[in-house]
Amino acid sequence: MLSLLAAVPVAGAAFSGTARALAAGGTAARIRKVGTSAGRMLDVWTWSSGAPRAGTIAFSHGFGSSPRQYLRLIHPWLAAGYDVLAPLHADSADNRPRDGRAGADLWASRIEDMRAVAGLIEGPYIAAGHSFGALGALVLGGAAPVVPQGIAGPTADNRVSAVLALSPPPPTPTLITAAGYATLARPALIQTGTRDLLPASVQDPQSWRAHLAAFAFSSCGGDRHALVLDGADHYFGGLICDPRKGAADQRTQLRLTIEATRAFLASHETAQAPEGQRRPAFPVHPQARFYWR
Repeated sequence: MLSLLAAVPVAGAAFSGTARALAAGGTAARIRKVGTSAGRMLDVWTWSSGAPRAGTIAFSHGFGSSPRQYLRLIHPWLAAGYDVLAPLHADSADNRPRDGRAGADLWASRIEDMRAVAGLIEGPYIAAGHSFGALGALVLGGAAPVVPQGIAGPTADNRVSAVLALSPPPPTPTLITAAGYATLARPALIQTGTRDLLPASVQDPQSWRAHLAAFAFSSCGGDRHALVLDGADHYFGGLICDPRKGAADQRTQLRLTIEATRAFLASHETAQAPEGQRRPAFPVHPQARFYWR
């Protein structure tokens, strides 16, 4: 499915502290203070789905955002039976004062954060994320990043059973290469939209295709799925990540994404077919196109 990228240029824990409850859109989130391997204290938003429980999702937000900007995604996952853990990364605008990390230090801190979250989870889990956070999820699932200084040991977690990656970045010299995406080792659903244009290439109406690099360069037969939504941008019109990015009504596209993620997760809960032969019951809609390899 490399044609999806045609004409697109490649850009070069242990628990501590006291948990507190936070009302979030009608669902109670608890915020845990967790120590990272670098000695930082990290806020981890946690939601419990109750019973029956289907599994656990570790979710990483986009650059500058926060878990609270993704409740439209998180609540349906809770309703499907998934507990959700989501760190407040150093780049979040919700941090006061805001962490001054940048570049490689910021990338390193995100890797540390997801390791700390993984340390709170017993058994297998789903790695999920949006934008910069989607890269972190793919790395946990086996994609090989450009490892920043200060990070030692494997970046993948063999307990990750599948990956949900919403609009991950294209190959970028300081983060990941195309070859790095090719090592993705877990089933994955990778999403983008036809208005999800790269910031540096907004004049190119096809630059959205670069968000599918993790799908296009991954191995065939590995239960990799891509979802392309007509009319969806990086923020679903301000419904997730950053409400200031309001645009045309994209509630339908977000609903289709939620339905697709739930269908993908359900296929890994109940499917008897071996990995690489599972076909989720994705929603059928004229604005949604699915690809499989």
